[in-house]
Formats: sequence, structure tokens, C-alpha cells
Amino acid sequence: MSQETLMSTTARRILVVDDEPDLVEVLCGALRYEGWETRGARNGEEAVEIAGLWRPDAIVLDVMLPDFDGLEVLRRVHAEQPEVRVLFLTARDAVEDRIGGIAAGGDDYVTKPFSLAEVVVRLRGLLRRAAQPATGTAGSAGSAEADTEDVLTLADLVLDERAHEVTRGGELIDLSPTEYALLRYLLRHPRRVLSKAQILDAVWSYDFGGQAHVVELYISYLRKKIDHGREPLIHTVRGAGYLIKPPHA
Repeated sequence: MSQETLMSTTARRILVVDDEPDLVEVLCGALRYEGWETRGARNGEEAVEIAGLWRPDAIVLDVMLPDFDGLEVLRRVHAEQPEVRVLFLTARDAVEDRIGGIAAGGDDYVTKPFSLAEVVVRLRGLLRRAAQPATGTAGSAGSAEADTEDVLTLADLVLDERAHEVTRGGELIDLSPTEYALLRYLLRHPRRVLSKAQILDAVWSYDFGGQAHVVELYISYLRKKIDHGREPLIHTVRGAGYLIKPPHA
């Protein structure tokens, strides 16, 4: 496949990576039906090569591949294209498997077997978030104790939309795109309990009744980065949801 051919389209681009040819064909067909341009890859090396030439907007990425795994594919692609959204496919639903993909910088995941409709909805959410301007306005919800509309602050936690950086106590914190979106949503609604349904709708842009564990997983991982070894800012309200507030408030 030539570079000229790969670069010939301007449609939203989705790269599907899986070692099962039939699954790649089915997924690509379903995504093309949504109006997206698709390419398929059956191993990690091919996926990295196509991503480098074609510059996809998102990747549907199997974790288990015949040469090297999906986590390594993500690492290599994100080294050159950190903005690419990644939806992992995994046959394993253990918490440690899901955390592995998130820790590596993945944005979301579905477990096999899955419905095509679910994959489409997840991708719509990822692409919608990627297209949203990085503004710090909080709308009707009020500001998050911000210095300016582009900087959200709470105690010693600072989210700077202009630099797309997060610090706590002056220490830079590395967040994945989804972690960043989740923290930004919490900071735009300080001292307010947000339900899992509200968070799913705002951060993932979908509402699946059985997907509340996605919120739990990302909250858990965000806490490890934001609150570990410090006064906690992110709190669980049993039976209600989550909130962010200053220590002792």
C-alpha cells in the first residue's frame, strides 16, 4: 500500500487491528456504514506502519496479536501521534487486564464477544471528545475555583487548558486523554455529587446500563495519580456517585 493511497482521503479514519480476518472485515464494514474511512491490520507491525502513514483518528485495537501485543502498538503509535484515540478489544475481563490498557494510555475498551452497536457508540464518544475545543468554561454548573476560564484549580490541584497540563503541588501529573476529560468534568463541578450515569454521559457520551464499572475503573486510576500519598480530593458517596472537593471541606 503506497503512501499516496493511504493519504488520499479526508474522512474520519478508523484503523481496526485484529488477527482474525473475518472480524476485521466485519468491523470495517460496520464502521464504513457510519460514514468513516477504515483500514485493517492483522498484526502489530502492520498496524504501526499504517498508523504512521495514514494518521488515523482512532484505533480499534486487539490486545493479543501474533507478533507484539496491543499495548506495544499503542506505545509506538502514541510516541508519534499522542492525540490518537484507542478503543481496546480484549477477550479477558479481569480488572488487571482492563487497567493495563488504561495505564498504557488507552481511552476505552470492549470485551469479546461484543456487539457492533457497542463498538460504534464507544467510537462516537471518543471522536466527539477529540473534536471538542479545550475550553475551561463551566457553563451553568459554575466555575471550579478557577483563576481564569482556562485554568481550573482546587486546593493545590491545577488543570491548565492552555498548556493541557495537570499539576498537584507543582508536580506534573501525566494523564491519558480520558483521564484528563474525567478530571476536567469533576473540576467543572466541584463539591457536587456526580452520578455514574452523569459521568458516562459527559465523559464517554453514551449511556449503557451495564457499563458503570468503566467509571469505577477510571476513578480508581485517576485517584492513584491525583491522590496517592496526598490529602484526598476525589471522594465516593455510597449509592450516589463521586465528587471532588478540597481537603477537610
